[in-house]
Amino acid sequence: MSKPLAPMIQPDAIEAESFRIIEAEIGPHDFSVLEWPVVQRAIHATADFELGRSMLFHPRAVEAGIAAIRKGAHVVADVQMIQAGISAGYLAEFGGRVLCYMADTEVAEKARAEGTTRAIQCMRKAAREAPEAIYAIGNAPTALLELVRLVEDGEAAPALIIGVPVGFVSAAESKERLREQGLVPYITNHGRKGGTPVAVAVTNALLRLARGRAEQEKPA
Repeated sequence: MSKPLAPMIQPDAIEAESFRIIEAEIGPHDFSVLEWPVVQRAIHATADFELGRSMLFHPRAVEAGIAAIRKGAHVVADVQMIQAGISAGYLAEFGGRVLCYMADTEVAEKARAEGTTRAIQCMRKAAREAPEAIYAIGNAPTALLELVRLVEDGEAAPALIIGVPVGFVSAAESKERLREQGLVPYITNHGRKGGTPVAVAVTNALLRLARGRAEQEKPA
C-alpha cells in the first residue's frame, strides 16, 4: 500500500519557511539591511551557506542597482541561461530589458576573426549598445575580466557589475580584479563558487527591492 501524499504546501509558505531556516542557520553576520535580502536569495537558490558568507558588496552596490533599475536600465547577461532566469516582467515595469549577445552572429564572427572568445566579444558589444546597464556575469570569467578592462580603459561605465562566475580557471582571479577596480559598484564573492543560479538570484533580489521601494513611495 502506497504512503499517503504529504499535505500540499503553497509556494509562498515554502519560500517563507526557507527564508526562516536560512535566517536561523546563517547566524550573526555583517551584511547590511539592504545586502542581506540579496545574500538570502543567493543562499536560497544554491542551499550553500559557504557561498552566502563569501559574498562581497561595494558600499554603494545595492543602492546603485536599485537606482539603475528604477531609471530603466537594461541587464546584460553573459549567457542565455541567466537571461532566461531573470524576471523580465519585473524589469519591464521600469522600462528595462534583459540582453544577451552570446548567440549574436556578429559576436561569433568577430570572435573567430580576432581569435578571442564570444564572451569577450559580448562584453565589447554590450559596452557599445548598453553603456549604463547592470551586468550579470555568472559563467564566463573571461567576460568579467574583459568588462573590468573596458571599465578601466574608459570604454564601459556600467551602473553595477554582478560578477559571480563559477569555475576553476580564472574565476576567483576575475573576482579579485573586479574588487580591485575602483570605478564601478559591484556585487561578487570570494573563490570559485558562483554560476547562473547566483547571478539570477542576485539580480532578481535587486528587482524585488526596486519594486518594493517604488511601492513604498506611491501616494497613499
